[in-house]
This record gives sequence, structure tokens and C-alpha cells, in this order.
Amino acid sequence: MSVNNKIYIISGEASGDLHGSNLLKELISQNDAITNNPTLEFRFWGGDKMAEIIGKPPVKHIRELAFMGFIEVLANIRTIYKNIKFCKKDIEEFQPNALLLIDYPGFNLRIAEWAKKKGIKIYYYISPTVWAWKESRVYKIKKVVDYMYVILPFEKPFYDKFNYEVEYVGHPLLDAIKQYREIELDPQTFRLENNLSNKPIIAILPGSRKQEIRLKLPVMLEAVKEYSNYQIIIAGAPSLEPDYYNEFINSPSIHIVHGKTYDLLTASEAAIVTSGTATLETALLGVPEVVCYKTSKISYSIAKRLIKIKYISLVNLIMDREVVTELIQDNCTPKTIKKELSLILKDGIKRESILRSYEEMKIILGEGEASKKIAQLMLKTILD
Repeated sequence: MSVNNKIYIISGEASGDLHGSNLLKELISQNDAITNNPTLEFRFWGGDKMAEIIGKPPVKHIRELAFMGFIEVLANIRTIYKNIKFCKKDIEEFQPNALLLIDYPGFNLRIAEWAKKKGIKIYYYISPTVWAWKESRVYKIKKVVDYMYVILPFEKPFYDKFNYEVEYVGHPLLDAIKQYREIELDPQTFRLENNLSNKPIIAILPGSRKQEIRLKLPVMLEAVKEYSNYQIIIAGAPSLEPDYYNEFINSPSIHIVHGKTYDLLTASEAAIVTSGTATLETALLGVPEVVCYKTSKISYSIAKRLIKIKYISLVNLIMDREVVTELIQDNCTPKTIKKELSLILKDGIKRESILRSYEEMKIILGEGEASKKIAQLMLKTILD
């Protein structure tokens, strides 16, 4: 059969690029294994990981797309609307059978609403956090999204309240960590390859967007400036140039590694982590952490009025209790970070409690294989 199944994919952030690349592998592999199935053709917005799988660059790179916070979004609103207009035109020209949207809700829900009217099947991977704020958006999602794949165990019961059938596929980080474990460097090799000493390591994960790094990294570095018995290593975001970090590094004892976050965490005794996907990655790799969140004052003021959840870190949300300390906005200071870090750097009650809770969390999350499950579900329905 010479017909192609055309899939248009939109991912706007580093985590979406990672999860999208793993899903692409499964879609291609499983489709190739089905006799007489049409060839899959992709066009995508994403990053280097997805580009590597498909073998061509994205229509738009995640470097051009990631804006955080209400004020930051407003400041870039013309660019965002320009991207939406361009995206619609590009989809019409490509004429896909299916639209696969990965996270990135502010943009993707707008595209979904438009594409649904065009008769395109809509698949959504990683639900918008409607359970955190603006539950009313569920009604819109029900109208415009044909297939929703959720990754957190409490999301399916949430959607059940609205009589919306979704598929819980498990968290994709379970698969990413499993793949990493097959090729991971031992800590000593990581040290040698990156010219590091044998001092214990404190990892700093300041995020992947310039705005959040600019706000949080100076505070994080100030908190650890007296830890002379440790090596301070920053996890550089793959979507940012190494030079971007130089203005924040004011000591020769501070190092930065790019594209090796899992190796860094595996070699670390503890970590200071920006809220988001990285909090769960750190937990799944068994590293005690302090979670930090800081944004502009106006953005925080707006968010505080809208968001209705008890916690901001995925670890605490999944466990429905405080496992790791969250330092938010005005409470995210060098002094508070240093205090909480001291409690988890050496063996003690807090460190042991965190590590035990991580093991509980892994049981709750299950075995994973999210990409495999979604690929199977998509290939069954894409031609219906």
C-alpha cells in the first residue's frame, strides 16, 4: 500500500521533546511490524531528540517556543499569535490524518479547537493541568480532543468526574530512566570524563528556560557558596548555549555539564531542583532534593489566586503529602535553601524518609511503557 499516514506533532518544551522522541520510536517500530500498514510520515514542532528520530529538523524548534509565567507570555504575545497563525497554515498544507499534541497546553488547546473543526483527529499526550486550576477547561477538552493520554495516576479519576474517558498510560519518565539504566555511566567515569574531583557532588537543576534560570540560578548558587567540601555542578539545558550560564558562574569551583543530567544526578549526593519534570526525574534516580519555585511577582500573584493544589512538585502531588521540601517565591532564598539542603546531605531522618517515600512512589507509578501503550492505541484508531 502506497498511502501514507500523516501525523503532525506539536511539542513546545524540552520534556515534550524527550517524551515525543520516545513515542516516535515506538510508532515507527510498531507500524513497521504491521504487514501492509501505510507508511508513517511526520511533520513536527520540537527539539533535537525528535529531530534525531525523524531525521530532519523541526518546523519550529523548542528554543523559539518556551515562555513561562503570565507576564512573560504577555510580553511575547505577538510572537505566540504569529506562531499560531503559521502553525494553522502549515497544518493545512501538510494535510495530516492525525494531530498529536504533547503538553504545551496554552498553544496546543488553541490548535486543537481549530483542527477539530477541520475534521482532523486529535490525540493529546500529557494532559493540561486542569486539575490544578481552571477545571472548566475540561468541557472544552472533551469537545476538541478525541483521545487523551494521561500520565499521573490521579488524573483518570479526575476526568471520570466529568464523564470523560481518558487512558492512563503511566509516566514516560519511567521508560526514560529505564533506558538510561541500560547505558548509565558509573559515577567515577562521569567524574573522569568531566574533569571532576572526588569530592561529593551537589547538583543544581535551574530549569530549561532562560527566564527561570535568570530568576533562580543566582539564588541557588548563593545558597551553596560555603559548601567548600562539595563540588557544585549545574545541569545545563540542552536547548541553551553553554555561554548563557557564564554570567551566573562567579567561582572556579562551580562546573556545568550539558546533556548529562542523569549522569550528574546519579553521581550526586543531593540536588537543588526547579519545580517541574526534573523533580520527578531526580526522585526516580534516588537523589534527595530541595524543590525551588520562583517567578516574577506579578506572575506569582496571579498564579496564587488561580491554582488550587496543595503542592507544586510532582513527587508531592503523586504521594499526596510533603515528601520533599518546596521553597516557593519569597521563601526561596539562599538561607532557606541552605537550611533544607543541610538536612538531606548526610544520613539522617529527613534523608532516609525521602528515600523510603521514593520507593513507595515507584510502586504507585507502576511499570511504565507509556510510549508503547500510546503507539498501540494510536495505530489502532488512526485509520478508523
